Amino acid sequence: MRFSSMLHRGLAAIGIGGALALSGAAPALAQSGESGMVGAPIPWAMGLQASGGIIKDYISDFNVLLFSIITVISVFVLALLAWCVWRYRASVNPVPSRTSHHTGLEIAWTVIPVLILVVIAIPSCRLIYFEDRAVNADMTINVQGRQWYWHYQFPDHGNFAFDSRPVPDNELRPGQLRSLSVDEPLVIPVGQNIRIITTGQDVIHSFFVPSLGVQKYTIPGRTLETWVRADRPGTYYGQCNQICGTNHWFMPIAVRAVSREDFDKWVAEARTRFARADEPAAPAIAAPAQTDTVQIAEARR
Repeated sequence: MRFSSMLHRGLAAIGIGGALALSGAAPALAQSGESGMVGAPIPWAMGLQASGGIIKDYISDFNVLLFSIITVISVFVLALLAWCVWRYRASVNPVPSRTSHHTGLEIAWTVIPVLILVVIAIPSCRLIYFEDRAVNADMTINVQGRQWYWHYQFPDHGNFAFDSRPVPDNELRPGQLRSLSVDEPLVIPVGQNIRIITTGQDVIHSFFVPSLGVQKYTIPGRTLETWVRADRPGTYYGQCNQICGTNHWFMPIAVRAVSREDFDKWVAEARTRFARADEPAAPAIAAPAQTDTVQIAEARR
């Protein structure tokens, strides 16, 4: 796992280096520092987007494994084909062999592909179950896809909710990305396991953030679960990758990963800023009254 991760990062570095040489816009997308890393597409990049969390780390490692297997198979088949063309050409083999069966060869080309599929299936199934749901979630965020914007709700932090829409091209500020920046990004704490509960309001959408390794459909009438964890501070961009109507392009996603302290400050501000007018004031916390089983039974009636 460590070797494949190092190999993937090496290949990614080569691809990013070539991208920086070919495109002047690339440095703005690959910036780091105070604002953290930026998970977004880079012009002329090769490979997957840079990883922002453990899920994408595992996806990148699995991608390297598959790429290695595919490369070995492709080189072997190409070499075998070239050898057959040269070895059995008509000039040196005027009378071709009529051999139609070879027991050892038939066993080999049956068993070897099965073993290759087993090698692929084991890490693939482990990755699928790893991505499925958070075992010990630190918090939950409800994500609802709507035509054509995203609706986020924080049930563990006062149940406040807000909408997220793209920033129009004529309102973009320096550092914002066209068709990716939004007016209200989804803010999460770094290093926390975030349970994501998705649903749809109208049609099927897809919550997809490549650099965090999360992709889940939002389906009307159904509730689906996945999770995400950002291990590096920064802003991670994604988009709805399910064709959902005329303004399908109008559904970018921006996830901003910050420290726990900054997240708590944002929550305190958001609970005020996104408070609903029809939401009743939070009741004062009082000491629990002494009740007995008779009172509880009467209340249930």
